Amino acid sequence: MRKLYWFTVEFGLCKQNGIIKAYGAGLLSSYGELIHSLSDEPELRDFDPDVTAMQPYQDQTYQPVYFVSESFNDAKAKLRVYAAHIKRPFSVKYDPYTYSIELLDRPQKICHSLANVCDELHSLIDALNIIS
Repeated sequence: MRKLYWFTVEFGLCKQNGIIKAYGAGLLSSYGELIHSLSDEPELRDFDPDVTAMQPYQDQTYQPVYFVSESFNDAKAKLRVYAAHIKRPFSVKYDPYTYSIELLDRPQKICHSLANVCDELHSLIDALNIIS
């Protein structure tokens, strides 16, 4: 996952209307690396999480290789599929109210999360009934 983070969140490239654009924070915060990444010098490869996860990265100089997604949404979708296949004895969920990740490692936590989802659904159904 470390290398996937490196080549996406930090040094990710994607296409937008057929033009390669940078979205990685490391690229957006380093003018020199940004210019390098969009030049003819580095090797650009199609983003495939299985391949990207094996690629060594460079933190002393500019990257010799960058991975390009068909779109930002394509990168997110591929990362979600990749992460879903990682074997682990727990699940996680994002809590948008606390901006945190909650570990779902006990039945009680999962039941609590499901109860919250049910409450949200009831609120949305009530709102829809009111305006319909």
